[in-house]
Amino acid sequence: MSIKKISIAGIAGGVVAFFAGWLIYGILLMDFMAAHSNTSINRTEEEFVWWAMIISNLAWGFLLAYIFNRWANINTVWAGMVAGATICFFVGLSYSLSMYALTTLYNDMTGLLVDNVLGIVMGAIIGGVVGLVLGKIKD
Repeated sequence: MSIKKISIAGIAGGVVAFFAGWLIYGILLMDFMAAHSNTSINRTEEEFVWWAMIISNLAWGFLLAYIFNRWANINTVWAGMVAGATICFFVGLSYSLSMYALTTLYNDMTGLLVDNVLGIVMGAIIGGVVGLVLGKIKD
C-alpha cells in the first residue's frame, strides 16, 4: 500500500467530488431536487459549514483511493468508473432508503431514485479520476 498514491488520488478524488456535486446538485438539478426533497432542513448558502463539506468530499476521494489501491488494484479510468459507480450505488441506496424510511428528506420516490442515479454518476466520475491518478503515480 502506497501512502503517497492514496494521498494524491484521494485529494484528486475529493476535489472532483466537490466540483461534481456543486455542478450537478448545486446548479444543474438544484430546482428538480428541491421539488422532490424537504428543503426545510437545508442551510442557506451563508450558513454552509465549508470545512465539513470539504472533509466530506475528501472522505469520498480517500475511501475510493484506499479501496482501489489496497484491495482492488484498480489503476485505470474504466475500472475506477465501474468500481466507483458500484460502490456509490450501494452506499447511496442504503443511505437513501434509510432516510426515506426514517425522515421526511425525500418527498417522493422520484427524488430518491434520481438522487441514487446522480450518486452513481458522481461515483463513476470520482472513481475514474482516482483510478487514473493511481495508474499514473509510480510507487
